[in-house]
Amino acid sequence: MIETVAGGNDSVVSEIVLVGLTHSLEMQLVLFLAFSVFYTAGVLGNLLIVLTVTSDSHLHSPMYFLLANLSFIDMWVSSITVPKMISDLFKEKKIISIKACITQMFFIHVTGGTEMVLLIVMALDRYIAICRPLHYLTIMNFRTCVILSVAAWTIGIIHSVIQLAFVVKLPFCGPNEVDSFYCDIPRFIKLACTVTYRMELMVAANSGFISLGTFIILMISYIFILVTVWQHSSGGLSKALSTLSAHITVVVLFFGPCIFVYSWPFLTVPIDKFLAIFDVIITPFLNPVIYTLRNKEMKVAMRRIFSQLLCFQKFVLSDPN
Repeated sequence: MIETVAGGNDSVVSEIVLVGLTHSLEMQLVLFLAFSVFYTAGVLGNLLIVLTVTSDSHLHSPMYFLLANLSFIDMWVSSITVPKMISDLFKEKKIISIKACITQMFFIHVTGGTEMVLLIVMALDRYIAICRPLHYLTIMNFRTCVILSVAAWTIGIIHSVIQLAFVVKLPFCGPNEVDSFYCDIPRFIKLACTVTYRMELMVAANSGFISLGTFIILMISYIFILVTVWQHSSGGLSKALSTLSAHITVVVLFFGPCIFVYSWPFLTVPIDKFLAIFDVIITPFLNPVIYTLRNKEMKVAMRRIFSQLLCFQKFVLSDPN
């Protein structure tokens, strides 16, 4: 929607039109079913991990505390964009207000920045557990885990505020169409009625290079862990590789699209919005699958919870009162 400013010929954009993913009814039906299943399964899977870690005393360790935090973040990562995307699939005109768009971008970058830091913390946790096992519980105690989690959220908020500090002041006078299914900074700033070259450089420096830098740091840390294990015990290499493979898979799925989208904000291509699907739907869905199907302790804990629920249900049904 473009409103005329009184007393002048300029106009102000109050709403943004999202192009979406497709205009084909058949594809809309397929995407509606697929996204609904992935989103529901992802949210329920991550919620199950959070509840399992919280309720089972056997999982009250630093690794599972951080895993529960990752699952909590993933629930929000998908919930920020996916429900609206699903509801917009069959709408002829997909509209979002400027304020709602900025709010969506804020929370996207809060959760994204927090997850980046949390993945580094999880890599640090694995390094201490594998390379310094005797000092693990001393270094990674509950207080340290809480401080690191708070630091991750703080850095995520600061990152998002820096991104949006200048965006909220941009003038918009048309056009107001974005070739995406959600609001994000690279496409959003191109709508501004001003030169955005410096802002695009800021996006590349803040999100793009941080994503790339964090990815490189994580890969180097994993290699360092594997080399350290190999030097001390070649037999332990396969166990360490099995432990780290889940982390590496999550890191590649999460950072791949981020690096592609934010490292080159000047070139917004149609494939960007399809890569974004990995970050907002696929990765939050795969995280619980990767961490639960490969983890014996988690599967045993989930079975205990289901057994307790069944016993409680039987007790309630058998109670005459």
